[in-house]
Amino acid sequence: MNRLLVKRQTSKHLTNMKILFVFFALTISTAYCQDTSIIKKDIEVSLNSWHKAAADADFEAYFGLMTSDAVFIGTDATENWQLEEFKSFSKPYFDKGKAWSFTAIERNVYLSTSDDTIAWFDEHLSTQMGVCRGSGIMKKVDGQWKVQHYVLSIAVPNENVSALTTLKKEWDSEYINNSIKKM
Repeated sequence: MNRLLVKRQTSKHLTNMKILFVFFALTISTAYCQDTSIIKKDIEVSLNSWHKAAADADFEAYFGLMTSDAVFIGTDATENWQLEEFKSFSKPYFDKGKAWSFTAIERNVYLSTSDDTIAWFDEHLSTQMGVCRGSGIMKKVDGQWKVQHYVLSIAVPNENVSALTTLKKEWDSEYINNSIKKM
């Protein structure tokens, strides 16, 4: 009789432990999901503010949302800007009160699982050049998400690639030859 009672109590105890484990797992999982949701929202706000600062020609706000070692890769094959070079190139546009206007129409944000200060993203943009794609790396610096690396490209529909390739064939050939000579 005692063995039966001990077996029932042990079984009940194990069931309670399983329920408690599931409860804690769900609580941690929910907290993690809420936390990642908040982080992604912070990154969205930072990127939207960055794009808005360019549209408003706010030089200080725009470059304040980039890390000190930021890189901006533009749509032209020659545009691989380190931060200070990019500032120098951009300053006249900002000074005229008209930089560029990019509005995200779709964005995906991905969080690093090994470093909580790193994230990356890709986005489709409505721009003065039509639909473009941006992608990049965000780094959390002093509690704020900043752009560390950004790549901008013009989105070309597949049915237009052949015409575009023909249009830029001569330029591409010259660029490739000059680049090979530098290596």
